[in-house]
Order: sequence, then C-alpha cells, then structure tokens
Amino acid sequence: MFDTEAFPSDIDSILQRVDAIDPVGYARSRNFIDGAVTRLSPYISRGVISTRFVMQRMLEMGHRPYRMQKFLQELAWRDYFQQVAMARPELLDQDLRRPQPRGERRGIPIALAEGRTGIEGIDAAVQALLTTGYMHNHCRMYTASLACNLGRCHWRQPADWMYHHLLDADFASNACSWQWVSGAFSGKLYFADQANVNRYCHTGQRGSFLDRSYAELEEMEVPDLLRETIPFEATTVLPMTDPPHISSSRPVIIYNLYNLDPFWRKHDDAERVLLLEPSHFRKLPVGERTIGFILSLAANIPGIRVFTGEFDTLSSLAPGSTFHFREHPLFRHYRGVCDPREWMFPDITGYHPSFFSFWKKSERRLGLG
Repeated sequence: MFDTEAFPSDIDSILQRVDAIDPVGYARSRNFIDGAVTRLSPYISRGVISTRFVMQRMLEMGHRPYRMQKFLQELAWRDYFQQVAMARPELLDQDLRRPQPRGERRGIPIALAEGRTGIEGIDAAVQALLTTGYMHNHCRMYTASLACNLGRCHWRQPADWMYHHLLDADFASNACSWQWVSGAFSGKLYFADQANVNRYCHTGQRGSFLDRSYAELEEMEVPDLLRETIPFEATTVLPMTDPPHISSSRPVIIYNLYNLDPFWRKHDDAERVLLLEPSHFRKLPVGERTIGFILSLAANIPGIRVFTGEFDTLSSLAPGSTFHFREHPLFRHYRGVCDPREWMFPDITGYHPSFFSFWKKSERRLGLG
C-alpha cells in the first residue's frame, strides 16, 4: 500500500502541506533529491487540489510573484501539458513533434525496470518508485534519458511502466515529459552525466558508463547493462462492487481518478459516485498502491459510493438523472453537464508548440512580463 506518512490522504493534512510550501526555497533547491519540493503532485494529479488553488494560496499568504517565479513556472508546466493533451489527445499513441531520434528499440531495459543499472542515484530512485510510488522529478528525467537516449527505447512503454507505479500517475504530464526528454517533443535530447547525478543525488560514484563527457554520451552505443529489454505489460485490479441504487430524482456527480475534489459541488443535493471504468484501466493500467490511494482520497467526499463499471452502465441505472462531471480529455465519452477544470489562467488555452510561448502569456497575467 501507499505510504500514509509520506502521502497522507485526509484533506486537512493535504491543506496543511499546501500552507507549508516554501516557494522561494523551492527555487533554490528543487533539483536536489532532498530539496524543498512540495510533494503535492499526487494531490494535483488526482484532482484533490488544482494548480490554481495552490497559486492562489501562495498569493494569499503574501508571496510575491517575482519571488516565486520558478515555483509558479513549474505549476504552469503541468497546465501546459494538460492543454497539449486537450488539443492533441493522440499524444498517447504517437510522437508529438517529430519521430523520436533514438527510438528504434521497444520495451524497457530490464536493468532499469529493476533498479540495477549500476548508477547508484538512479537505482535508488527506481527502488523508491517501486516501493513507495514516488520519484523525484529530476530522477524521472534521468530515468527517461537512460531508457530512451542511451537505451534507445521508444518512450511509450517505459512511460507506461512509470505511469503504472506512480501515485501521481497523470497521462499528460508523464507522456509529454518522456517525449520532451527523448526529443519527440523537443529540439534536443536530454542527457545527464555522472557528475550531474552525483551532485543532485548526493552520490560520489566514478567509473560508470555515465562518467563520460556530454559529447561522448551523445555518440555512445547502448551500454551493455541497458541492452536486454522486456515488454511492459500490466493489469489493474479494481474493487468488486455492486451497481449502486441511484434515485432518478437527483442529479449524479461523477468522480474519477483525475477528479477527487471534495469541495467541487460540495453543497449540491446529489448522488456522488466514484466511477472506475475497466476500459480506462485496460488502456492505462495503474498499480494496487495507486488504487488504494485513490480510494483513500475519495473518503474525503461525504456520501460517495464506488462503482466499478462503465459510464453507459451507470447512466442506465438512472435514466432520468442529470450527470455532472469535470472536463478531462480521457473522459470525453461522459454525457451530461461538463464543468471546467481550475486552470491557473483559464483564458490561456489551446495548443502551444513550446512551453516558452505558453509561459510568456502566463507571465503577463502575473505581471512579470
């Protein structure tokens, strides 16, 4: 199960974590594995809180935008990837900007998936992912670089492997990040040498296959430890539930793994259902730890019931009811009243070819441009 101490699921603890953010310290040390990171990603990904909520809370606490620019920029990266997913939903199945430059192999290097590449900082991060569902963002980039740029594996299956294990599994952020590292959604491939890993993971390793110049890394053949690959295959074990009895005289508010906001439509007199669709999890499987986390977060919503089944089945149980749900590209098949998500800047929408163009507009809304 998930680590309830590292990632408590009750709403009071989550809000306390928001209030404890040090956005200035975050900018100074976020790249270090023990830096002032927020560990809010699982709650934002699960829709318990939004990027806008976090930004607004920081402003209410008196933090000035110019002093927390890097923190706000990282929040904006998440919104940017979500907007890409809205405009280009095919990102799940194909390279976004160009064919991945080094994507000729398939699967994931076995040594990487098991955390035994010989790169101490990365292996420790993979082992933590497998046991806790968390990986520092910098280590995610290291992992993707090893899989795609040195291991020459196409990003899709390694990205699915990481998604499966992450508590904060978010299909847009995960897929776009892997494509950015691998060069399918960026102008260049991301590499990190051993000195970089040593610095940010606090290791002192020497003599590894990463202990080369960047020019050498860019020309390197696949290291022996990354040669053997395995296809990623996984299933999700969902809770068995009976069809809920729903009053046809009341609206139905639908929650899912991307929207578990306990404050959304809080005062509506309505039926509340956490919908876990088997078809969704067949395409994007997550692990038992993530399902446990989702169910624990749902407990913050009074009166919610869990239904494992498809939307059409649920809608057939209450043919006279109005269904309410929140916008998300993975759930466009829902029918009813669609509420917008809480974006940092609701008027900045559509596809932007680069984060820079998206951020320039965001800066102007913050008075930084």
